[in-house]
Amino acid sequence: MARLCKRKSEREKSLWKRVVNLALSDVRVLATGVDTESLEDMEEKLLAADFGVPASLRLTDRAEEALRRGIASGEEELIDVLRSEIIKIFDAGPDSELVEAEGGPTVYLIVGVNGVGKTTSIAKLASHLIEEGHSVMIAAADTFRAGAVAQLQMWAERTGADFICGQERSDPAAVAFDALEAAAARRIDFVLIDTAGRLHTNSDLMGELAKIERVVSRKIQDAPHETLMVLDATAGQNSVRQVEAFSKALSVTGIILSKMDSSAKGGIVVALQEEHGVPVKLIGVGERLEDLEAFDVNLFLDAALG
Repeated sequence: MARLCKRKSEREKSLWKRVVNLALSDVRVLATGVDTESLEDMEEKLLAADFGVPASLRLTDRAEEALRRGIASGEEELIDVLRSEIIKIFDAGPDSELVEAEGGPTVYLIVGVNGVGKTTSIAKLASHLIEEGHSVMIAAADTFRAGAVAQLQMWAERTGADFICGQERSDPAAVAFDALEAAAARRIDFVLIDTAGRLHTNSDLMGELAKIERVVSRKIQDAPHETLMVLDATAGQNSVRQVEAFSKALSVTGIILSKMDSSAKGGIVVALQEEHGVPVKLIGVGERLEDLEAFDVNLFLDAALG
């Protein structure tokens, strides 16, 4: 589904570039050095920029090897080595484009802990899909917070999406099931299923998510077509731990990384790919409905490394 956010990305490349430059400008400066001290500084900066331990060690080791073998002797060659190694990390994992079903509604299950920007991310995604000519239904499977349902309904009305919810404290899986039936009857293109925010340490609530996923898969073959986890870019390595916990209960297929405009660290996209093989598919770069971008590894590398 390559078209999502493509036109917006083309118009706002400078914004994405500004975000990543803020995050990783120090890495480029350090690449001017070729001695052991500079390599140690590079490793520290990669860790500070949320690349995580495995990716930071991998990149530093690769840089050291390239210098030792004479493959790189200065800034430009070292930049090429880092770029090539990061591309290998992304090439080893799934594609970062969103999946679209060949027939019937495409179903996206949206999950995450409390306070990561899940509701606004759903609204932004719905807005982009509608802008591209698709019909969208938002299903409020958070049946425990009336305020959350009301907020989501407001966003649905604002974006022009259909909306469905259940009775307070009803079974969230039943709401998802009803939404899929309604979407099929109305010939809706996309169904975005919101879920209650929950701590990744709560096993009972994680089991509830797994039930929703099972109900959806029984109703529509191959659904949910994406299980998208919303993460806060400012949470750093805690985001990696959240993905690890959620992945034990769900088949997390991609990440929506919110609040990138508030983060001074962009390496988390590499850490998530290296440690869990879960690609960042969308990034939130502001509070407006249009402030959602498809993740593009080449734009990321251009901005981060030059």
